[in-house]
Formats: sequence, C-alpha cells, structure tokens
Amino acid sequence: MKSAKRLALTTTALAAVTVGTLTGVSAAQSESAQSAQSASAAQSSRGLRVGVEVPDVLKVPDGNRLTGVYSASGVQTYTCTDGAWKLLEPAATLWARKDPSRRSVALHSRGPVWVSTVDGSAVNAAAVATSPKTGTIPELLLQATSTRGTGVFADVSYIQRLGTAGGVAPTTACTGTDQVSVPYSATYTFYKPAK
Repeated sequence: MKSAKRLALTTTALAAVTVGTLTGVSAAQSESAQSAQSASAAQSSRGLRVGVEVPDVLKVPDGNRLTGVYSASGVQTYTCTDGAWKLLEPAATLWARKDPSRRSVALHSRGPVWVSTVDGSAVNAAAVATSPKTGTIPELLLQATSTRGTGVFADVSYIQRLGTAGGVAPTTACTGTDQVSVPYSATYTFYKPAK
C-alpha cells in the first residue's frame, strides 16, 4: 500500500508539472526538440552562461565545461518518518532556460536521476556540497555516479542545483506514513569533462 501511494503521488506530481508537455511527441515536436538540441550544442561551443550566482562551495572543479543550463519546476515529496518529515523524492520537469514554451527536455526524479525526454540519455548523481538558503531548499553541487546513453547527459561529470525557490519540508508534526509534495523551482547546470 505504501509503494502504491508513493507511486500515485509521484505520478500525480509529474503529471501536474508536465500537463500539456508530454502528451505525445509528434514529428514536428521531435524535429523541434532536435533543433533545440542542435542549438544547445552550438551554444555550448560559444560558451553557455549559468545566469545565477554560484557560491564558491558549489563551484565545479577545473577541467570541466558547462554543457547545459535548464530551468526546472516540480515538487519535493516528503514522507513522515518517526514523527518528522524526511525527503522521499523530487519530481521535476526541466526545459531549456531560454525556451518560453517550457517544452520538456528532461525529467528529474529519485536517485537522484535526470533522464532526457529527447534522446533517453540519463545521469545519476550524489551531492558532494551544499549551500543553505533561507526559506528554500539548499543549492547543491552533485557529482555524477553513472551515465547511460549517447545523448545530452552522456559523460556528465557534475550538476549544480542553483537559484532554488520553495520545496521546503513542512514544519508541522506528522503521523503515520503521511506524505506531502511541496512545489519548488531551480536552475540545473550540467558539466562534462573538458576535452
């Protein structure tokens, strides 16, 4: 029952943030996504800009280059554990930072993992540094633990979660196996080893 409830909450959360985005990829949408990917590749060759302030503790080590900057919105889902709210999982949709249509290019979920909706590539990562922010979830530096596929997330080495807003666990007490999803937004940046 607990797994079914978690699955239902995660599915509902993803559906809420992707309504109208993942209703099927037509040939025109696929071409548009490929164009966006080509534009992104061209942009990375000219040098992308993060566009938000990066705390020193979250700087990516030398020898890595910025390859993607994505806006994200979704939820942080918390579950009641021993009378306190504990993070269960994130569920968010990412889109190209400058795309006013907010067309989904990736999904973010428990792992944490990011999966491209354009080419199926994926990256798992683990937090290696954190920078707390008042009134919102902390900003993070994550290091890739594994990647798959040959697309946009192939060979990713580091990820930053920056410019966070919302997503903070409730401060109220909880009981049983209650779960709650709290909306959040962030900017995710992806780096690969410089060649």
